[in-house]
Amino acid sequence: MIVVTGATGQLGSQIVDRLLERVPASEVGVSVRDVGKAAGLAERGVRVRAGDFTDPSTLTHAFDGADKVLVVSASIRGSGAVAANRAAIDAAHAAGAKRILYTSHQAASRDSLFPAQLTHAATEEHLAGLGVPFTALRNGFYANTLSLSIAGALETGQLVAPSDGPVSWTAHADLAEAAAIALTEDVLDGVTAALTAPEMLDLAAVAGILTEITGRAITRVVLDDEEWKAAAVVRGMPAAAADFTLGMYRAARRGEFAVTDPTLETLIGHRPASARSVLKAIVAHA
Repeated sequence: MIVVTGATGQLGSQIVDRLLERVPASEVGVSVRDVGKAAGLAERGVRVRAGDFTDPSTLTHAFDGADKVLVVSASIRGSGAVAANRAAIDAAHAAGAKRILYTSHQAASRDSLFPAQLTHAATEEHLAGLGVPFTALRNGFYANTLSLSIAGALETGQLVAPSDGPVSWTAHADLAEAAAIALTEDVLDGVTAALTAPEMLDLAAVAGILTEITGRAITRVVLDDEEWKAAAVVRGMPAAAADFTLGMYRAARRGEFAVTDPTLETLIGHRPASARSVLKAIVAHA
C-alpha cells in the first residue's frame, strides 16, 4: 500500500488524484488530520485514516501496512516543523515502509536565508540517516504563491514588495505528477535534482506579464525591507509572518531560487506549466 499524508491539502490532494490514475484505489491510503475532509476519497475506495504529525501515536494506525509513505512537509513554521516531519518519517520507518518520500524544496540548505529551507535541510538529513531507501523531492518554488504577491497589484496597479531575484516558479500539478511517478516507478532515489519549470522570473518580469494579461499597466515598486514589514504589519500580518516572508525575498535576491533543471520535464514527459499560465489562472479567479 502507498500512503500519502496531507491528502486534503493543495499539493497532497493533487498527488492522490494523479496516483489514482496509476494504481487501484485499494492500493492507496491517506493520512489526514480531518477524515471528514477526505470523505470524497473514501467514496472512491481510498483507505482514509486520521493522522497528525504533532501526535505521533496517531500515525501508527495511519501508516499500518504501508510499503511506501509520502510525507508531505508539515505546514508549520519554526522548530516545530522539523519535529513534526521527523515524527512522520520515524512513524513510516516503524511501520516498515520500504521507501519513504518527502516533499522538500529546490533550495533546501542549512545556510539559506529563508527559514523554510532550514527545515527542509534538517528533515532531509534525518531521512537520509535512517538507512532506508528514500526520496527527497526537491520541488521548485510553488507558483501559486504568486497570488500573495500580486493580489494588491491587481487592485492598485502596483506590485509592491522588497527587492527580490529570479525564481523558477513551478506548478503544483506538475509536481504532483512527478510525485505520483516517484511513488509508482523505480526512479528518483535519494535527494533529487531541483524539480523546476524551465524558466525564471523576478517580480519585475511578473509585473510585465500581468500588464500583458490584464491590459492595464502594472508597475513594480521596490520597498526597503523594514518599510515593507511595517506596512505589512499595519495591514494585519503578524510580525513573525512578515519576518518569515522577508526571508523569502532575501533568499531570492541572493540567488537561492535562481535554478532550473530538466529533471522534472524529463520525468513527466512534457514541458511544465509556465508561470504565465499560472498567472492567467490567478487573474481569472481574482
